[in-house]
Order: sequence, then structure tokens, then C-alpha cells
Amino acid sequence: MKFGGTSVGSIERIRNVAKIVEKKKDKGHDVIVAVSAMSGETDRLIGLLKEITPDYSLREYDQLVSTGETACIPLVTQSLLVDGYDAISLTGLQIGMETDIAHSKARILNIRGDRIKQAISEGKIVVVAGFQGYNVETGDITTLGRGGSDTTAVAIAAAVKADVCEIYTDVDGVYTADPRIVKNAKKLDTISHEEMLELASLGAKVLQSRSVELGMNYNVDIMVLSSLEDKPCTLVTSKEDKNMERIVVSGVTSDKNQAKITLLGVKDEPGVAVKIFIGLAEANINVDMIIQNVATEDGKTDISFTVPKTDLIKAKAACEKLGKDVGVQEILSDENISKVSIVGIGMKSHSGVAATMFKVLSDNQINIKMISTSEIKVSCIIEEKFTELAVRVLHSAFITEKQNGQL
Repeated sequence: MKFGGTSVGSIERIRNVAKIVEKKKDKGHDVIVAVSAMSGETDRLIGLLKEITPDYSLREYDQLVSTGETACIPLVTQSLLVDGYDAISLTGLQIGMETDIAHSKARILNIRGDRIKQAISEGKIVVVAGFQGYNVETGDITTLGRGGSDTTAVAIAAAVKADVCEIYTDVDGVYTADPRIVKNAKKLDTISHEEMLELASLGAKVLQSRSVELGMNYNVDIMVLSSLEDKPCTLVTSKEDKNMERIVVSGVTSDKNQAKITLLGVKDEPGVAVKIFIGLAEANINVDMIIQNVATEDGKTDISFTVPKTDLIKAKAACEKLGKDVGVQEILSDENISKVSIVGIGMKSHSGVAATMFKVLSDNQINIKMISTSEIKVSCIIEEKFTELAVRVLHSAFITEKQNGQL
């Protein structure tokens, strides 16, 4: 069971979390609970660090922000103890959550889990700090990136072969679009790991994409539930469901954390693209969409690509460093963009989905700057100011009208 920051945002809510956990224990289940920091605490700590310097050490960042979860787990555990339930709180280090050394976005290498298994065998409820681990070689604390408590929960579920991983949030499931943008968005009863992975990586905030990837790789069923009200949930699973393929588009999502970089006048010769993108990879920057223009007569070309907006300064610095080697004449950037995407496993067996998407955007005077596709998704880069409109019209075309039998 995993509880997010909103779910443990106050002592009253922590007591509510304890009651939910206790009901599960009363039904005879062995229970492991992963928790985030209290709502707003991580942002508060980062704000303090930025007051000292915006150019902070990522090692010290991890040392600082990991304390949010470390402070929360004893509060949840104490609430369980007060109610008469045997429980123990454990940090990422104490459960043997081994990671690489990529501070602020470390990847899990192994979970020893000896103390978890020992505590479970003694009948204890185990309350684990999400988001954090440690590197064996250096002994340093690491964190898994924002939303990393989801990843912690699914990784532990895989390690102990749990029946299910329940993710409790401030929403009651996965919707066909953000209900704050699309009022008639529908909650999904079931969605495949494959679709959920695309939605999560494309901007849906319900689950961290790495947690879904782990669930898919280790066949962990994930249930998304509300910790604030008792409502039906969404099951994320790899179990085959013939009904899934009948739905062409399962969800529409958007991501405003996008920035575009264009390198003008790059040499059009073998090895240039390799140098650019190896340089970005070495700077630990994830590149999403890439477009290379047709070369001009003087053997020059332009390359455009997108990166997370938070990595823009670092990405431009990496490109400037490579500039002479690859012949970059000018580096342009655009932060006023967003990515809108449609996702659905049914796209594999239906043609014309991309064409319909482009027509819907065109009919609403929304210009497409870049396009990316896979078997089950189509993504377009557009001007940021059109984001909400794009989500609404695409949801209307692919989901609302389909439900009404009009598409």
C-alpha cells in the first residue's frame, strides 16, 4: 500500500491512513506501507535550498529532501502503535534499497529486503520511506525523482511477490483525461500497463512512469485508489482483456514541462548526431522528440529536439560545449510549448487515428510543430497556450463521441 503526500498531509489524514491500513491487516493480509513526505514538505525543503543557492549540489539535495519521508514514516507507525497494531518504520537504507549514484533521479539496482521479511514474519506492519535509497559504493543517500514513492512501492511489491500494489492518492483512479480540464472525463475500470506507461510518460500525473514500467516488467498488478473516499478504483494490469482492444483511444493527456531546442547549421555528415546526443546523455538529459531537416547545398542541416523544461539550461550548456565539434551556428530554444497525446492499445488494429488527430487540431486552428508516434500513441508539440483546448477537442473527438456512437 502506498500513500502520497496529500494522503499524509496532516495528522488527521495520517490517522485516516492508519485506519485504512488496519482494515487491510484485519482481513488477514501481510501489509507493507510506503509513504511520501507530507504534502508540500519536499517543495518547502527545495525552496530553502534554493534560497542558499540555485546552483545546489545534487548530493546535498538528496540528503535534504529524503528527510521528508524519513520524518513521515514514524508518524504513520506511531498512529498504528497507538491503535494497538504492531508496526515498524524503516528507511530506504534500512530495507536495503540499493541504487545507482545518479543523485535526484537514481535507479533501483536491488532490494535486499531482509528486514522487511523479518518484520513481516513477526506479524508487524512495515512502514517504509518512499522515494529514497542509497548507493552501496559511496554509502550516500539517493532519491528516485519526483513521484519516486510509487516506484518504491511497486519495486517492493515485485521483490516480495505481493498479490497487488495499491497506490492511494487524492484521486480515485485513472481518467480518460484530467478531470480539471475535461469535465466529462470518464474513470477507467481497467487499463493495460502498456497504455498506462505511455500516459504516465506523456504527462499524466497519477503514477510515475518508472513505477508502471516496473509493474509491467515484473507483472505487478497496480490498483489506483482514493485515500480520502471509498470509491471504485482503476486496475493497471498486463492480463489480457479483449475489451481493451475495442477502445481505440483510452486517454488524452498533456505535458507543459517541455522545451524545444533547435541547432542551426549543423554539419550533415556521419557521427554528428551521435556526438550531440551522447553529449546530452552524458549530461543526464532525457531527449524526447527529434527532427532533422533535409540538408542544404552547403552541407548544413538543422536538428530540433525536445527536453524537459527543467533541463533546458543544462541542455543548452551541453550543446554549446559541443558546438565547435558539430558546427552549430546558432542555438534556439522555445519554452512556450506543450505536448498533447492520445493513447490507446486499440490503435494497433485501427487505421486513420493520426489523420483524425491532425484534422481535429487543424479544425481548431492549432498548429503542430513536431510529431511523434508509436504503436499505441500519437504525440504533437503545440503552442502552450492551446494545451487545454487541444485536450478538450481531442477528448471530444476520440472518447466522448465514440461513447455516444458518433465516431
